[in-house]
Amino acid sequence: MRDRLLLLAGALVAFGASLGSGFHFDDYAIFSDPALTSPGGWLRLWGLRQTRPLTGFTYWLNYQAGGTSPLGYHAVNLALHLAAVLLAFECLRRLLPARAAWLAAAIFAVHPIQAESVDYVWGRAIVLATALCFASLLSWMAGRPWLSVACFAAALAAKEECAAFPLLLALLCWFPGQARRRWPKWPLAAMLLLSLAAGLRVIYAAAATPGAQAGIRAGISPARYALAQGAVILRYLRLLAVPWVFTIDPGLHIPPLWLGALAWAAILALAVFAWRRGALWGLWLVAGLALLLPSSSVFPVADLAADRRMYLPLVAFAAAAALPLSRIRAAAVPFLIVGILLAGSLLRARVWMDDAALWREALEHAPEDTRPRIQLARSVPAPEALRLLDEARRMAPRDPAIAAEMGRTLMAAGNPAAALGEFGRALALDPRDADNYNNRGVALAALGQTDAARRDFQRALSISPGLTSAAENLRKMEGR
Repeated sequence: MRDRLLLLAGALVAFGASLGSGFHFDDYAIFSDPALTSPGGWLRLWGLRQTRPLTGFTYWLNYQAGGTSPLGYHAVNLALHLAAVLLAFECLRRLLPARAAWLAAAIFAVHPIQAESVDYVWGRAIVLATALCFASLLSWMAGRPWLSVACFAAALAAKEECAAFPLLLALLCWFPGQARRRWPKWPLAAMLLLSLAAGLRVIYAAAATPGAQAGIRAGISPARYALAQGAVILRYLRLLAVPWVFTIDPGLHIPPLWLGALAWAAILALAVFAWRRGALWGLWLVAGLALLLPSSSVFPVADLAADRRMYLPLVAFAAAAALPLSRIRAAAVPFLIVGILLAGSLLRARVWMDDAALWREALEHAPEDTRPRIQLARSVPAPEALRLLDEARRMAPRDPAIAAEMGRTLMAAGNPAAALGEFGRALALDPRDADNYNNRGVALAALGQTDAARRDFQRALSISPGLTSAAENLRKMEGR
């Protein structure tokens, strides 16, 4: 009991400050989705075009219970992380020596790389999926394979990035340094089929959803995405070993072919070395790399890297690190390691408390990128915002997102005439974006050009029927 209480206390100290945080970045998408905000919307979450329906259902519950108050959303994220920590420990203590199991669970509980998953409401999907994967692993080890399959199916409904979890089960059975264990083949086959079905569903949903940032709409080919992922994985491993220089936007780019190939060669060499050593830490290192495959291989998404993709793999990497570290005789070493990680998480929590701090940090680490400037512009006064957007425009003069943000800033500053010009520029650069029509319609309505505004709202809805803001704007104009 003491071990569990220490783990919970560490996780609460590391991430409890998130309860005082607000919303960030993609969090606001929750409130523009009628499936998440309308009383009967939860039924729509289970359609073919909807990915992560179980996570969406938790957002729906949050909204019905507390509306747009951030406290409830962060409380659920934190509670799910605490549950994941306890479940991780229950799994690890059945698979590792006692000291190593506690240290691995503690690393998982308080490592700063977990901040993006816990402090960021939109990161909930992987936290929920991971907790369900641990429940699946516990059921598997308890000799209840079909309950394990059910838990894994629920995990996929939370987030499809856990699709490689069956590989962990296979590795635990077939690692050459371990006694070969009998394992039920049909339940494992069912898990693999579920992973395949989840992957196909994501590919379909990405192709069928306007504005999706994945698959064929990611803006990057699978080959180029895979080329970048070697360096991305090495960055993740560096952050695990040296938890410093975190940022929500690492500003990574596609490397030259030779550099990308070299990074992948280094990862492959590390995996082969670890496996051939026949040591238990090698099993867990390879398992961590396997768990990264769904997000860091060939399925492209717009962001090359995101720390929250390490949430589930971290339990394996933590076990790989804890096994040799736990052999150090000095009893204070585990607590020293956890204390250093805890301090890092507290520093990350301070950054996540404030949108402006979050994006100033990103701008500091990626001064050549436009996105940190666009995002920071949303959190600072209009004069500074316009200066940041002018800088971004000089860097990327044909980026419609910059013009759109410039228009929103001018609208907020009470200058709809200037905003109209910026929204028109964004529309000229990307005439297929429904938001651009909606934004221009808002500016036209503010200038009293109601017929033109109505046409823009209707055009936005013809492109994206689920665009809640355009539907609401049109209802207001028609007096409904």
